Amino acid sequence: MSHVSDMKVLFSRLCSVKNGLPTFKYGSRSFSQNIDRPQEPLPKESVSPLPPLSEPMQNLPPVAYASSKSENYATEVTILKNGLRVASEKKFGQFCTAGVVVDSGPRYEVAYPNGICHFLEKLSFGATHKFPTRDVMLRELERHGGICDCQGSRDTTVYATSADSRGLEAVTQVLAEVTLRPQLSTDEIESARQAVAFELETISMRPEQETILMDMIHSAAYKGNTLGLPKICPTENVYKIDRGVIINYLRNHYTPDRMVVAAVGVEHKPFVEYVQKYFVDMKPTWYEDTEAFTPVTDKSIAQYTGGIEQEECEIPLYPGSDLPELSHVVIGLESCSHGDPDFVATCVLNMMMGGGGSFSAGGPGKGMYTRLYTNVLNRYHWMFNATAYNHAYGDTGLFCVHSAAPPARLHDTALVIARELANMAGSVGDTELRRAKTQLQSMLLMNLEARPVVFEDVGRQVLATGKRKSPSFFIKEIEKVTADDIIRVARRMLSKKPSVAARGKLTHLPSFEDIQANMSLTSSESSPQGRRLNLFRV
Repeated sequence: MSHVSDMKVLFSRLCSVKNGLPTFKYGSRSFSQNIDRPQEPLPKESVSPLPPLSEPMQNLPPVAYASSKSENYATEVTILKNGLRVASEKKFGQFCTAGVVVDSGPRYEVAYPNGICHFLEKLSFGATHKFPTRDVMLRELERHGGICDCQGSRDTTVYATSADSRGLEAVTQVLAEVTLRPQLSTDEIESARQAVAFELETISMRPEQETILMDMIHSAAYKGNTLGLPKICPTENVYKIDRGVIINYLRNHYTPDRMVVAAVGVEHKPFVEYVQKYFVDMKPTWYEDTEAFTPVTDKSIAQYTGGIEQEECEIPLYPGSDLPELSHVVIGLESCSHGDPDFVATCVLNMMMGGGGSFSAGGPGKGMYTRLYTNVLNRYHWMFNATAYNHAYGDTGLFCVHSAAPPARLHDTALVIARELANMAGSVGDTELRRAKTQLQSMLLMNLEARPVVFEDVGRQVLATGKRKSPSFFIKEIEKVTADDIIRVARRMLSKKPSVAARGKLTHLPSFEDIQANMSLTSSESSPQGRRLNLFRV
């Protein structure tokens, strides 16, 4: 009975609610009477009384667009009395990116145990004279919403921070302390040693092989000199590098004439004052007033040798993946430096070659119409990767293609890549040239929308040339590249001895002579030499 009584109460409440609301009739529509209806019927081709989007709205004030002034994006450079260069560029926004670019890298470790720069990356942003621990320094950066990083290449080391522009002085002080006044205590050295040793143990256990292969191809191209020295610390040197070795290296290479302090998103004048205060007026850790010290650095020019580097091993598999075991081969050619007149044409050629992984997805913007896709990855199902790289340095360059395939297909893989490199000296289509130039221009402009990229571009250009060329300069230079320029650059590279690096199971790797024969200009102008490739052999 209680259930029946509850239903009666509910029914009575619903009835009371209904009596307080307007009655709705099913099947009828109610329209508001406040909508202004057009006095005249609309034309048949129109669905709205409003004007079309292709015509301007009437009775509206003229649009005032923001104007861009060239001086807002000009890079200002000041050289201090001790030779230190300070470069800055304005950029809209509340945050700034500042850092130090040093002419230091593995190529200068000829007289030192290789691996010092690897150690310096691990020791970066540690304890200094001003900040007793790393945590104290990071808290100082966090007060201004800052982050920090240190990255090194073969010829440059970059210390960078991004923070609120109002904390520019604190950020400049942190950068000066990190680069010129590190403590380098015994505990920090040992921690860095353990980090390097752990990285060496894990790097060979990863399926990704690019880091190791780039060291190997540079070693093959510049055997025993400058750029051929390893970027990764060799295992035998992990326990040879100590505080004395590192301090001696810093004393010779972290000098004012080899450094650029750069910032993006700041005013130039106060930035120069902060750099003068913390980089010049305050002396580095290794400074001794009683000693007349003359830095000693390696100034030798990179000597391209060509040759082959190979390592027989088992490449780890991707966990949970159906990918087979792969062997890797990289074929390289000497290209030009970033100051060479053919540098831009070489970059266009690199975009034209393009490439990537066999499972890449996307349209033309991801390079699906580049030569290494259309001529290699789309034709040979057993090819899992084919990617072109161009490494440009101050005195030379290295153009290379990295490929990966099952070990049984390594012979065919090496010859396919060799012949595709030889085909660079053949005809160049108008469509592919236009696509490569447009893609390079768009990639350049899109990358420079990021403030850290602009900072690195400013720092590297000022370090190399003392000034920065604007993006518009490179856009125009890219536009000037012709098909004849591409062919000339390709012939210039193919006239040199190639470099080869291979890693994995290398039983089927062709000889260096076979690879070189398939890259000769004579074979590219006629039919490919050597045995025919079998597309269906397992």
